[in-house]
Amino acid sequence: MPLQETPAVPSATATTTSVSSLLRDISDVGRDRNRGGYSRPVFSGAETELRSWFVEQAGRRGLDVNTDHNGIIWAWWDTTAGTRKDAVVTGSHLDSVPGGGEYDGPLGVASALVAVDILKARRFRPRRPLAIAVFPEEEGSRFGVACLGSRLLTGELDPDKARRLKDPDGNTYADVAAANGQDPRLIGADYTTLQQLGLFVELHVEQGRGLIDLHQPVAIGSWILGHGRWKLTISGQGNHAGTTLMAGRRDPLIAAGKIMVSIRDTARKYRDARATVGRVQPVPGGTNVIASRVDLWIDVRHPDDSVTAALVEAIGLNAELMAAEEGCTANLTTESLSPTVHFDGGLRDRLQALLPDAPVLDTGAGHDAGVLSSQIPTAMLFVRNPTGVSHSPEELVEDWDAEAGAVALADSLAGLLGEARAVG
Repeated sequence: MPLQETPAVPSATATTTSVSSLLRDISDVGRDRNRGGYSRPVFSGAETELRSWFVEQAGRRGLDVNTDHNGIIWAWWDTTAGTRKDAVVTGSHLDSVPGGGEYDGPLGVASALVAVDILKARRFRPRRPLAIAVFPEEEGSRFGVACLGSRLLTGELDPDKARRLKDPDGNTYADVAAANGQDPRLIGADYTTLQQLGLFVELHVEQGRGLIDLHQPVAIGSWILGHGRWKLTISGQGNHAGTTLMAGRRDPLIAAGKIMVSIRDTARKYRDARATVGRVQPVPGGTNVIASRVDLWIDVRHPDDSVTAALVEAIGLNAELMAAEEGCTANLTTESLSPTVHFDGGLRDRLQALLPDAPVLDTGAGHDAGVLSSQIPTAMLFVRNPTGVSHSPEELVEDWDAEAGAVALADSLAGLLGEARAVG
């Protein structure tokens, strides 16, 4: 079915729910009154409320819902045979970055629910099982590792390391998970579940402005830019702000300021590179205290993984030199690293045949689809964001674009689920 530029929603019926209405249902959950936008870190009250909302919505649709040992929610639409094998999976996440937008994550979850509505309204009966997955801690905003749930599922993240991860308040993942009813002893690679999965298609808000310039509501993903997160710790001498003369200071925050400018300047020397410092934490953090330590987190991205490695090495060496100039030391450690991922070519070709008007675009943002690509064929659909802004309250999806995305997802799922026949 060709995608349209007019705000008509093909296949919508009185029995289907709209994506926009589902998003309105949760629009007050996790609003951040200080930052603007939404703050929904994993295991927070907001994220927990959204997970309960999804379970309730999936149950309304007759889906069989369970949560695995890694905290991933699975909502199954089984075939008449009841065998869960070679399943077609869709879904996304419900957590957010601090002060994030309304659509990053929830759009894909709500669209998956509406796609099920559309297929049922068409009276389709899949010949392969369909599952909607909701992955926890995709953003990594609480424990520092992006796509934590899917990394545990696939065995990409060592469970012992995951259990030791700490949030900004010093709480370990193991302790927080246990307090929220998840047994941290059981997390880790789940090959039983992976053997049930045939492929994964994730719908997501576009995190750029390719579609607005192409005048299309939906695109098919081609590849994900390689990216990683590094923690830089700069250690100096904590002291009194009033009694310590300027000449005798070993101030790590001054070193951090110089290093942050250096990170920007170094990244500019590498074509297509991105390097960002989005979080800085001085210790102890008092107004009248010279910090004893500063932790800052660096996000680095480039399509060539060898360039990413070279850029990070240069950042680390420059940090050591600039820290030494201030009488401080610097130590750079890796928190997570995801190589450039090219989505499965065969699956992408099938989506292009099902959605012939959809352009093909790459993305600079990481996704669970990228992590799962090491185990099963994966693909992505992007829905137009007219602002081109993401990870911000300015992120936007027009209502009719959201509905067009759900229809495109339903059309894609129908084709991938095999020949579906009308019932009755």
